[in-house]
Amino acid sequence: MKLGPVIPVLRMFDIAKAHEFYMGFLGFAVDWEHRFEPGTPLYTQVSRGDCALHLSEHHGDASPGAVVRIAIDDIDALHAELSAKNYRYGRPGVETMPWGLRELAAHDPFGNRLIFYAQP
Repeated sequence: MKLGPVIPVLRMFDIAKAHEFYMGFLGFAVDWEHRFEPGTPLYTQVSRGDCALHLSEHHGDASPGAVVRIAIDDIDALHAELSAKNYRYGRPGVETMPWGLRELAAHDPFGNRLIFYAQP
């Protein structure tokens, strides 16, 4: 038996702010968007490389304040990329944790935290 990849569902409340953070700042791309009909909440998938996330406006799909850990092979390159963007709502740094991993935590506009981590 083999398990497939995990795709977290994160709650969002404002599509423009989600796009600014996930696409503009983090460099994700929109894979697809779904609404049951015009004017209803959006459910969408965004991805970058092998990392996929679902973002949902639907009440009950997820709670704000989630934490997602994302493995990355070159955390310094990501840090340099994000620092160059001068995002007005956050300037995440790289920290070496007591357990040896190097981490960069980015907070989305909805209270969710994405922790990118790399082995030293």
